[in-house]
Amino acid sequence: MPDGVYVDGTFGRGGHSSVILSKLGSKGHLIVIDRDHQAIECATTMFGEDPRVTICHTSFLGLTGCIDKAGYAGKIDGMLFDLGVSSPQLDDASRGFGFSKDGPLDMRMDRSSGLSASEWLAQASEAEIVRVLKKYGEERFATRIARGLLAHMAEHGPIATTAELVDLVVEAIPVKEKNKHPATRTFQAIRIEVNNELDQVKSVLDQALELLKPGGRLAVISFHSLEDRIVKRFIKEHEKGDKFPAKMPVLTADLNQRMKRIGKQIKAGQKELEQNRRARSAVLRIAEKIV
Repeated sequence: MPDGVYVDGTFGRGGHSSVILSKLGSKGHLIVIDRDHQAIECATTMFGEDPRVTICHTSFLGLTGCIDKAGYAGKIDGMLFDLGVSSPQLDDASRGFGFSKDGPLDMRMDRSSGLSASEWLAQASEAEIVRVLKKYGEERFATRIARGLLAHMAEHGPIATTAELVDLVVEAIPVKEKNKHPATRTFQAIRIEVNNELDQVKSVLDQALELLKPGGRLAVISFHSLEDRIVKRFIKEHEKGDKFPAKMPVLTADLNQRMKRIGKQIKAGQKELEQNRRARSAVLRIAEKIV
C-alpha cells in the first residue's frame, strides 16, 4: 500500500529498502533497522533526508523499542527480515566473516559490543566449542577441531586471523566434503554464537507478531536450515492456535489462530541464481497476521 508503514529489519546496503520506498507515496513510511554501524551509515547517506524514513541502530532485540519510539506499534503493514550475514560483511576481509580472504577474526555484526570470535575462542572450553560446532554448524568433527584449536592456543596464544583459523580447521578434519570448504561449518557456527543469531531470530518473530496490525504481513528470508526451521515452526504454531487435549471438540473460532501462511516457501529461480550465487540457499516464507 502506498500509504502503508513498513519495516526493513535488516537494512544491509539498502537493496530491499530502495524497492519498498519506490512503491511508497508521500504518506507512506519505512523504518530501517540494522545492528551494523556501517549499514546505518549507509542508510543515513541514502535516506537520511527522506521524511518517509526512520533509521534505527539496534539488534533484533531492540525492535519493539524502535517501533514504539517511532509511534507505529500495532500499525505496521509489513515487515521484512533478511537473516544471516550480508554480502558486504562477507566481502569485507576486515570483518572476519569469510574465509576466502585473510583478516582479523572478529565476526561481530556490531563491533561496538560483545566478544569477537577470537576473544570467544580464547575463553571457551573444549565442551563449549564442541557444543557450538555441533549445534550451529552440524560439524561431525567438532571434537577434533576443538582440541586442535585449544592445543594451538595453548602454545601460540589467541587465534587472531581468519586464515589462521582456516588452516587449523583444515588440519583437524580428516575427510573433506565435496563442493564445500572444510571451514564452512566452523565459521558459520562461531558466527552464530558470537552474534547470538538464533535467539535473536526467535525474539524478533515474537515481537513482529505483536507489532504488525491485523492483515499485516511478515516476510523472512533464511539462508540455512537452523534459521528456516525456527521461522517455519513459528508460523505453524500461530497458524494452529492454542493447544487443546487430543479429541476435544473445539470450534475454529476458539483456537486463537493468529497467523496464516501466504503460499509456499519461495526459492531463487535460475535467473536470480545466475546473477547472485549466494541466493542458492535462500528460502522466503511469508505469513499474514489475523488478529
